[in-house]
Amino acid sequence: MSAALRNAEQVLPVFILDPALLQSPYMSERRLTFLLGGLSALDTDLRARGSALIVRQGRPVEVLTELQAETGAEAIFAEADVSPYARRRDAEVVSRLALRLHGGLTIMPPNAVHRQDGAPYTVFTPFSRAWKSLSQPTLDELESAPARIPTPPGITGICLESENLKPVNTGASEFPPGEKEAQQRLERFMEHAVCAYATDRDRMDRDGTSKLSPYLRFGMLSARQAAATVIEARRHSRRCDDVRGAETWLNEILWREFYSAILYHFPHVRQGSFRPAFDAIRWRNDPEEFRAWQEGRTGYPVVDAAMRQLHATGWMHNRARMIVASFLTKDLLIDWRWGERYFMEQLLDGDPASNNGGWQWAAGTGTDAAPYFRIFNPVLQGEKFDPDGATIRRWVPELQRAPAADIHRPWTMSEELQREIGCMIGRDYPTPIVDHSMARERTLAAYKAAKG
Repeated sequence: MSAALRNAEQVLPVFILDPALLQSPYMSERRLTFLLGGLSALDTDLRARGSALIVRQGRPVEVLTELQAETGAEAIFAEADVSPYARRRDAEVVSRLALRLHGGLTIMPPNAVHRQDGAPYTVFTPFSRAWKSLSQPTLDELESAPARIPTPPGITGICLESENLKPVNTGASEFPPGEKEAQQRLERFMEHAVCAYATDRDRMDRDGTSKLSPYLRFGMLSARQAAATVIEARRHSRRCDDVRGAETWLNEILWREFYSAILYHFPHVRQGSFRPAFDAIRWRNDPEEFRAWQEGRTGYPVVDAAMRQLHATGWMHNRARMIVASFLTKDLLIDWRWGERYFMEQLLDGDPASNNGGWQWAAGTGTDAAPYFRIFNPVLQGEKFDPDGATIRRWVPELQRAPAADIHRPWTMSEELQREIGCMIGRDYPTPIVDHSMARERTLAAYKAAKG
């Protein structure tokens, strides 16, 4: 929108619902609902500025060709994307229409941060150092939304057909869609949580994260504004904790940039391991165990709590994502692509680049990955990052009355204690579906065989 307003006297905002994405096996109903709610909010904001949003469904090249014929538009401005499909789609449009692609999905273009020889970085730390050495975004350069948007007269809402955007009921949602909500969340996070972010972000029982990822995913908050805001906070902070918290959150934003660059330069990661040797891993891929993981009935409380939260809300704490991904790939020896796909079906913030990067990190198959021999112990992870079991009590009510000393390993409780709290292990809550120590040795052997 900003690029169009800078280069054109009149602007017509358009969003295209692409059937190739709507019908993709990676599509999420809750993510689509969130998107439609955001488009409805955007339309309301545009109408307050004398404009409106035209929403159509169809192949982008065909829809844009029709719109150009209907309006006589001289140029089309769009945000560049990094996924293999998006790049093919945009190339097709460029070959037939006057499409101008601009940044926005990421703070810097994915090919802007590279080594001295021009090769892309494949390790996060040097990537982040190089990123920070470049000109960083500032709040002063951000453009505010104009009070009026110059729209071609007699077009908006009269001559052009548009999909009917029905109001989305988000009253009970933990993530109401729209730019207004995103801005409020950013402001609250910077006022109350960023100071302790470095220490609180891994605690599943604390409200220590920004919960902005769905808004960044759909452009309801720009990554540039998020980075500029936290850079400004870091620059003016006088307290050590403030600086550390702001620096840590900036690095989390840069992980998003890094994974986008990886997908851009190495598109094969969408189908296979970044490190091809690990495509030879002999996964067990037990369907029953996979369903138990999906449904939160593995017998490991921290895993089950996280998976039930995902199913109920479409969101999961980042530490929990690492725990459940490690459990699926390392304890159950199930292909990371199964987990990656399920997350894309469930997550509000499901992003092809970040989701792929996170899963390959956990599986030890990707760039900057955790070493394949690093296997999270789900009991110890729960004890460290949900020490009193608050997250477990919320999402696994069967264990609500379990003592903190036993809640992370309930199968060790005496029968008397199980009767006392009303939760018999094996009846009211499952016994562990796998022995972690055995699974660890099994996985190490499978990875070593693949490397060999």
